[in-house]
Amino acid sequence: MLLQQQKIQFSEFSRLYNLIIPKENILRKINELIDFSFIYDELIGKYCPDNGRNAESPVRMFKYLLLKTIYTISDVDVVDRSRYDMSFKYFLEMSPEEDVINPSSLTKFRKLRLKDMDLLNLLIGKTVSLALEKGIIKSKSIIVDATHSLSRSNPYSPIEVLRQRSKLLRRAVYSMDDDFKTRMPQKNESNDILREIEYSSELQKLIESDETLSEIPAVKEKLNLLKETVEDTRENYTISKDMDARTGHKTADSSFFGYKTHLAMTEERIITAAVVTSAEKGDGPELPKLLNQAQTNGMEVDTIIGDAAYAGKNNLKLCDMKGNKLRIVARMNPAITHGARKEEEKFDYNKDADMFVCPAGHLAMYKRVQGRKVDRRNQAMTYYFDVEKCKICPLRDGCYKAEAKSRTYSVTIKPDEHKEQEIFQQSEYFREKSRHRYKIEAKNSELKNVHGYDRADSYGLESMKMQGALAIFVVNLKRILKF
Repeated sequence: MLLQQQKIQFSEFSRLYNLIIPKENILRKINELIDFSFIYDELIGKYCPDNGRNAESPVRMFKYLLLKTIYTISDVDVVDRSRYDMSFKYFLEMSPEEDVINPSSLTKFRKLRLKDMDLLNLLIGKTVSLALEKGIIKSKSIIVDATHSLSRSNPYSPIEVLRQRSKLLRRAVYSMDDDFKTRMPQKNESNDILREIEYSSELQKLIESDETLSEIPAVKEKLNLLKETVEDTRENYTISKDMDARTGHKTADSSFFGYKTHLAMTEERIITAAVVTSAEKGDGPELPKLLNQAQTNGMEVDTIIGDAAYAGKNNLKLCDMKGNKLRIVARMNPAITHGARKEEEKFDYNKDADMFVCPAGHLAMYKRVQGRKVDRRNQAMTYYFDVEKCKICPLRDGCYKAEAKSRTYSVTIKPDEHKEQEIFQQSEYFREKSRHRYKIEAKNSELKNVHGYDRADSYGLESMKMQGALAIFVVNLKRILKF
């Protein structure tokens, strides 16, 4: 049961916050920046109004998740830190002496209250409207890109995960007490999963037996992580598979298993739209969705800045809300602008004769349009040469196949969109706007390296969307606070 009026905490110790929490503290700034009551309004329908015990405030539960994202810590650690960290208590709007929740409540909140909720668009829309109200967003350009996140189950076997977590715990212990090396249990050198579980359990018990060491935050976080992994492995003997994750490619030689988050961001570095997909999805096809979301969130867009993946013919036709054609600041694939032939295979074009000349100096006799004539798609202009000259040509080896009835040279006919884009790429406006593209790379780095978005916290596409929603919400709030 959720109370219609959330309880206001009165305490004789509340004045401590003004003495302890400095004005420049990021949690104080976030609390003063945004009214979180919109979370209550969105989730009120997920609670029973008149049955059951009183539920924890949904706003407070959401703030617990925000703290977890801001500081990249586990459920157990965010609750434990909220017990003694006064800045956390202040952010959660708790009285200093108030007790914290059970960590398992956060799992229930994610699964029961945030399920089937478009949290991603809700939180992005809230921060974009806030940035527009404050006059932060002045540009009409969005920068687009996609960043990848590894699946939680990738790429290790259960025994590799246990070894990795044990190693992290040992490192944390050695940084505090190097003499502890002599007390460590003997490592498991075999590939037997049961022996690895036994070793991890011994290591866990040894660290827990030293109450002083096990309570040090740096050690305790790694210890909790190992305990969770041991329990999960004991139950399943395998790390759960992520059924929604797929294999994607960063380069021709490297791949990853997980998800992609397609982002649209203003020149002021406020993320205005995001679409989370599995890793095999292409970047270009998601552009219309990003544009629509950015416009729905209040952005007026006249220019899109991206890499070659966004310069597809369909994207070049995109228009703004008034029907005006958008300017796509993205270089087309060199195969479109220059062709895919090697230099030694190219023929020269004679503009006076409007024909191509072969390396031997012979002019084409005539030309014909090949391809689909109804919708003029995938068309090419084919030039025909005199095969009688080819038969006796000194350069015929590798150019003319013996007994062939014809020798042709084809050039793809570029659609009007590609011709216009090729001219636009030479403009000063294109060059000036291209200089802003680096900003989204920096934003991707912040999401991954500061807020843990390089790897999924849980399994499934919906969980990835929730993780993305919280991470993007945090980086947008931090950006707004800088203005």
